Amino acid sequence: MLSTWTVLALLVFAIAGLRIANQYERAVVFRLGRYSSTKGPGLYWIIPLIEWQQKVDMRVNTAAVEDQETITKDNVPIKVNTIVWYRIVDPRAAMIEVKKIDNAVIQVAQTTLRTGIGQHTLDDVLKEQEAVAQVIQQKIDAVTEPWGAKVERVEMKNVEIPESMQRAMAQEAEALREKRARLIKAQAEFEAAEQLRQASQIIMQNPAGLELRRMQMITEVGAEQNTMTIVMMPSEFVSAAAALAQSVKPKS
Repeated sequence: MLSTWTVLALLVFAIAGLRIANQYERAVVFRLGRYSSTKGPGLYWIIPLIEWQQKVDMRVNTAAVEDQETITKDNVPIKVNTIVWYRIVDPRAAMIEVKKIDNAVIQVAQTTLRTGIGQHTLDDVLKEQEAVAQVIQQKIDAVTEPWGAKVERVEMKNVEIPESMQRAMAQEAEALREKRARLIKAQAEFEAAEQLRQASQIIMQNPAGLELRRMQMITEVGAEQNTMTIVMMPSEFVSAAAALAQSVKPKS
């Protein structure tokens, strides 16, 4: 029969091996230096003095990649500030295959960012940031996959370009706006001329319409209370005067 001290020792031994991992944690257990198992979340037991553990956080990590100076495909030097979101999906690989997974992901992101930006023009980087970031994400993820890390998102937080290029882009934008304004003005003048042409055709088909328009103009001038009086002669007088001038013109 076991003695009290033996029972107490076994109880202490059993309690000493109890461990708890939170819902977002996994425990990588080593037995005498060799990988044994991955445990958690919740309550589990390891062999005291023979097994030990390293916990791995499974939540999404945010890594800020410092400003990287790189050159675009069209030879424009820029600085890019990027943020990488990743999570550990394989605790065993993250613990065994790489040392300091956080630093490793950042280093990979820096090198991949420089090479990835170099394959796109400045316009692509500025206008297609989401597409460029997605390509960079896939390249980073391909490197970190054997380490048990999954890159979920890459976003370019800030893109700095030289001041000379900023001035050139501002001049280009101003020229485009001026071009658009001139096109709109030309289109408006064309439409106005077309409307006048259609109105003249209608008046030529019905001369009485011209008289009505003249009367309307006189009414509008009177309503404005102008001091200047405008006398408009009917078109018949103008036609009669033209015919009279033609009849008295000496023949050559």
